[in-house]
Amino acid sequence: MFESLSDRLSGILDKLTRRGALSEADVSEALREVRRALIEADVALPVVKSFTDKVRTRAVGQEVLKSVTPGQQVVKIVHDQLVEMLGGAGEPIDLNAAAPFAIMMVGLQGSGKTTSTAKIALRLTKNERRKVLMASLDTRRPAAQEQLKVLGEQTGIETLPIVAGQSPVQIASRAMTAARLGGYDIVMLDTAGRTHIDEPLMVEMAEIKAATNPHEILLVADSLTGQDAVNLATSFDERVGITGIVLTRMDGDGRGGAALSMRAVTGKPVKLVGTGEKADALEEFHPARIADRILGMGDIVSLVEKAARELDQEKAAKMAARMQKGNFDLEDLAEQLRQMEKLGGMSGIMGMMPGVGKMKKQLDAANIDDRVIKRQVAIIQSMTPQERRKPDLLKASRKKRIATGSGVDVADVNKLLKMHRQMADMMKQMGKGKGLLGKMMGGMGMPGGGGMPNIDPKELERMAQSGQLPGQMPGQMPSLPGGLGGLGGLGGLGGLGGAKLPGGLGGLPGLGRGKKK
Repeated sequence: MFESLSDRLSGILDKLTRRGALSEADVSEALREVRRALIEADVALPVVKSFTDKVRTRAVGQEVLKSVTPGQQVVKIVHDQLVEMLGGAGEPIDLNAAAPFAIMMVGLQGSGKTTSTAKIALRLTKNERRKVLMASLDTRRPAAQEQLKVLGEQTGIETLPIVAGQSPVQIASRAMTAARLGGYDIVMLDTAGRTHIDEPLMVEMAEIKAATNPHEILLVADSLTGQDAVNLATSFDERVGITGIVLTRMDGDGRGGAALSMRAVTGKPVKLVGTGEKADALEEFHPARIADRILGMGDIVSLVEKAARELDQEKAAKMAARMQKGNFDLEDLAEQLRQMEKLGGMSGIMGMMPGVGKMKKQLDAANIDDRVIKRQVAIIQSMTPQERRKPDLLKASRKKRIATGSGVDVADVNKLLKMHRQMADMMKQMGKGKGLLGKMMGGMGMPGGGGMPNIDPKELERMAQSGQLPGQMPGQMPSLPGGLGGLGGLGGLGGLGGAKLPGGLGGLPGLGRGKKK
């Protein structure tokens, strides 16, 4: 979502960091460009003015202009003000209340309210170990109650039985009674929406609030609607008093202004963001991490957390042990590729790495296609168990059979085998060196390691650019932490599908589609 804004701000601030001494005029010129970039990103004008005024006040001080690295000091100030604008410390859903309590979901029709209700219920069940009951209060939209019921069946979350003819307030009261009798901790109330704000909608919301006394009232807003989302939040807050905001479609290609403006304009925290269609595609909103992404500093912490959730730690530990011994067969490669898919593919992983945003042109030229991962896994699955363990058995006739079975050309099979040989050779070298692999697997949260170190994001970026991260050779991408089973070892193996990346970025051979025709 913030790609365009990130490109603009990174370019502006890079000019400052490349200069030696800075004058007040240099800072003012850069801030004019920052102001223009924020306005183009659809950030509310009062928020833009406040932001640039605060940055200017701090950036033109003598402690900055006379410092050894004034450009980097300005970048730090911009980062700190971005974090402040986004809300400072993140605020998760407040669960400190006597059970059962209600979480009331409000918003306009089409904002993703029902889907978000199911996502939050699943998150509370899995991560917080709470017993959740969902209830649809939408008696106006056709099949709205059935939609929540289906989502409940898909996620394994209980839903309140549908009783025809009841009003939203009656359904809400029945849900609270059922929760008390059934020993539920939380009741998720999915209220009705409208295509626009009107008086009957607000009256209905107020009546439900009075009947259930919800502990949280969360506004669900589509982040692609820009400033309308900010106006929506202000209106709902004035009438029913929202406690937080859930932004949906944060994985879209909008300009991001709503997300940047929401907290500053309403004073209400953005608590969660939807990042996809899947039931688990919901993340807590961390202002510092969003600021890091906007300024091209990556988001290693979120990548580590995602790895901890998505990857099988026992499998990762076994693979790490095999790799330390220099063992790496095609079954291991298939597991590595499956892990990459769980983390969003190569593009998803690289999007969270420090400094990758500055290589956008090279990445676009490489034409990365994550669908190739699925094809490569299919190729390996078309082999016999013996062939996976001993790739040397694969002669011409076997390769032809595997290509036919997986629906690819023999050339694709050869590319996969070449990639495996390169990786296997590197694993053997790492196994002999011990120091490199030990750092890669121990220092950054690999199985048996010491967890994620407390590293300042800017220091992390500096280390990445100079090749000082654990498991990273100079000029290569850093290893990926958090139990990723050595995915960092995939860097530096050549081009992506034959498209060589400048700057030694390296990557996975065969993951690109080649040059565009």
